[in-house]
Formats: sequence, C-alpha cells, structure tokens
Amino acid sequence: MSAEGRLIAGRYRLQQKIGSGAMGVVWQAIDERLHRTVAVKQLLLQPGYTPEETEEARQRSMREGRIAARLQHQHAIAVFDVAEDEGQPVLIMEYLPSTSLASVIDEHGVQPALRVAHIGVQVAGALAAAHMAGIVHRDLKPGNILLGEQDLAKITDFGISRAIGDVAVTKSGILAGTPAYLAPEVALGRDPAPASDVFSLGSTLYAAIEGGPPFGTDENAISLLHRVARGQFDPPRQAGPMTPALMQMLRPDPVDRPTMAQTRDLLQAVVDGRQVPNFAPGGGWTRPAPQAAPAPPAPPPPSGGGTLHAPQGGMGTNPSPPTRVGAAAPAAAPERRRSKTVALWFVAIAVAALVGIMAVNAFGASGQDRSAPRPSTPAPAPPPAPSPTTTSAAPTTSAAATSSAEPTTSSSEPTTTSKEKPTKKDLLATVEKYYELVPDDLDEAWKLLGPKLRAQGKDDYEAFWKTIDDVEIVGDPVLSGSNVVVKLQFTKDGKKIKEMHVLGMAQTEDGEVVINTDRST
Repeated sequence: MSAEGRLIAGRYRLQQKIGSGAMGVVWQAIDERLHRTVAVKQLLLQPGYTPEETEEARQRSMREGRIAARLQHQHAIAVFDVAEDEGQPVLIMEYLPSTSLASVIDEHGVQPALRVAHIGVQVAGALAAAHMAGIVHRDLKPGNILLGEQDLAKITDFGISRAIGDVAVTKSGILAGTPAYLAPEVALGRDPAPASDVFSLGSTLYAAIEGGPPFGTDENAISLLHRVARGQFDPPRQAGPMTPALMQMLRPDPVDRPTMAQTRDLLQAVVDGRQVPNFAPGGGWTRPAPQAAPAPPAPPPPSGGGTLHAPQGGMGTNPSPPTRVGAAAPAAAPERRRSKTVALWFVAIAVAALVGIMAVNAFGASGQDRSAPRPSTPAPAPPPAPSPTTTSAAPTTSAAATSSAEPTTSSSEPTTTSKEKPTKKDLLATVEKYYELVPDDLDEAWKLLGPKLRAQGKDDYEAFWKTIDDVEIVGDPVLSGSNVVVKLQFTKDGKKIKEMHVLGMAQTEDGEVVINTDRST
C-alpha cells in the first residue's frame, strides 16, 4: 500500500488519502511533470484472493481505465492515465474538490426538487454521451455523483461499468451494482443496458428527494433484490414538479423508459418551470430480436398477480430483455403479461439470492465513493426555507403566490417581437443589479420588477424589505433557460439565512429586462 510522499510511475507524488471503497483507495496527488493536482486510484485487493482472482482484479482495473478514458464530458470525471505501481495498476484521474450526493443527503436530509433536477440534468447529459460511446455505467447511486462549487455535478466510478462489445472480466455469477438502485431486469440477472442506467438515475434522484431509494434499504440483500425484481415501489410524495419525470424514468419495463437524452430533456423542463413532456412507452427503445435474448415462454399468469406503480396502466412485473438503441420501434407490441408463474418466481428469487450474496462479497459497502476524491469537509446544502420564504423580491401575497407558481415560458412574458432577445449577460446583470439595490433603494429596485411581482402592490413590497437588514448573492447566478437560479443570503435580526431562488425573467415593451416571477426552493 502506498503512503504519503511516495512517487508513482515516476511523476505522481501522493499527498493524502481522500477516499476508499470496495475496489480501491483514492489519493490526492501532484503530477510533478505537469504541475497539477490529480486523483490517483490504487487497486485494493480483498484478503484471501487466489492468484486467478488477483489477476482478474488487475484486468478489471485496466478495463476501467480503458472504458472511462473513452468518455470526455464536462460532467464526467476524466481519466488521464493508467500506470503501474509495484506491479499493480493505478488510475490517474481528474481531481474535483467535492462531496458526494450521498453525503449531502446524509448530512442535510432531503433536497429541494428543483436542486435535484438541476443535478440530474448534468448527470443525464454525461450518461447520454456515455451511451453514445457504447458505455453502460452499471452502478449509478448517490455516492457516485460528486458535487463541486455551485452544484457542479460530475458522475464518477465507471469501475464496474461495461463497454458494449467489450470482453467481460467479472467472473460468472457476480452482480456488479448496488442492489437498492438496480433496475428490475438487472436484479433478475439480465445484462445491464442503457435503459438500466435510466432507472438507476431515477432511483438516485428519488432518494435525494424522498430520503431513500424507491425500494428502501435492507441489510438482507436477498430480500432487497426480491423487492427490486418485482419492481413495486411507492410513488414519490415530495417530488412536486419532479414527479412526472421520476415516474417515467422508473417504469418497470426498460422498453417503456425514456432514453437518457430524453431523460435530460425531462429534467431540463423541470428546471425551466415548463410542462414536463410525456414520452410514450416504447418510443425510445426496442427489444432485441428473439434469438438475441432466448428465454422460456411464460405460461398463462396466475390469478391475483401484482401490478406496478407506474404512470401508464398495462405494465406488468415481467421485465424486458436487454434493450438497444437505434432500431425502429415495433408497430404494435403484444400485451405484456402482468405476472409470472409461481415456479418462475421461485427461480427468480433463487437467482436474486445468489447474486445478492456474491454482490455483497464482491463489493462490500456501497456508500463510499470509489473512483474520485472528496474533500474532508463537504460543501453545505441549502438549508430549509426560513421566514422570508415569500420571494426575494417581495412578500408573498395570494396574488404573488399564484403567479409565481405558474411555469415561466416565453409565451407568457410581456415581450414584443420587435425587440431583440436579451442576452445571458443582460439577464444576469439585471439580477445582480436588483440585489445590489435592495433593501436600501426600493424605488429603483421596484423598477426592475415585472407585472406579476408588482401585482402585490408597492406598499406590501416595501413592508417586507423593511424587515430585512441585508441580502447578498452567494456565488454566481446560473442561467437555466429563461430563468436565473441564484443562492441568496438574507440577514434578519442578526441571523443569516440562505435560500435558493428561481427568478423568471421577462422583457418589457420598451426592451427592458425585468424579474417577473420568483420561486424559493
């Protein structure tokens, strides 16, 4: 095992250990040739490995580097190099000062739906690129999503992902993945596919909003895998605008799920405050030819078979075979059976039990980040909304609450076709100017509000701001469609309170940019 100060591959100087998992230890290091900070992941062999298993672990690590290096995306941790140290492979990766989404949930509890959607958009973009490159992640979970400054999200740990067409080196019978976030078809022993990543991402975002994965947690891996295989879960209760997106991502049949690119569009609609599109079942994926996934035909289903919680009816508990992208969808799919025979379920339970035991032995604890660094002090998440949860621009009256709940779209704003569309610089400048004016110069600040926020009246507006000692923007505002997402720190009676706000921007007939709606999350 390497120690602080050691030089790896003649150029990477280890500084401090920053993470560990079932398959590796991650160090912060300095690349002395390029003078940059990197993360070095060393292969961690389990005690009692046979020579054959040791060689298999080496191959898996080399394969991790080969696969991950193929993916270059701004929201995926980059792999720079694969080196060796004392005969053991090590991965040289991008260093991101960050904390995992799992740590944020553990320390701060459930997260606002809008924040989760913003994180999901970034991760879905990276995974869509991975799928285009023929890479399936296989182990999406909160511990593998890293959050940097301003909620910059990056997906990590492609260590047990699989490149389509690459030679598998995981020994037969070992299930790669964290059971609580697996797709039903994977829990039943089928090969992971891009549609499986969609389900796992949905489970991850569900956990961030609801406080736990759809199928719950259970120390008994066999029991948990059984629940996952059945695909039954309670619909989200706190997701609000995220509910339609989550229910599409968590459809039990992989053929019915949106593609990862469509998933990104669903989540972007949530961030923008637009209506979430509904992708028809079967519109994004197709089943492989029958000979590609041989399976014994299911006999007639028994009476009393369970149904699944899903947005559309007619979806049973029979997961589909592995899916593929690119072929045309069949014109008419036969009606899916709602349940399997008792005998087939016994087989499924036995398979789930076997792979569950092997998964636990192979991968150990699943909550640790395994391929990228995390700082010792995680970045804080926004606290629950405090007393000034009306809006940052004005107190919430019934009129303001009604207008701010409406989605902000270009068609609803007071714009004119004769004016040029405001630039990103214009929108952000208006927001920054507004928060420089309040609470001291309310007359000038009032001029930067649109008709929806002005509808509550200037007297109430001024009464609210007289209760606020100071307000400032934390970090940089982020443009998302026609909205600006901004984190604010209010000072009231000597106490500092942070909130995340989504500001709907508009343009007046005179071409001036104004803040028309304000939602706190």
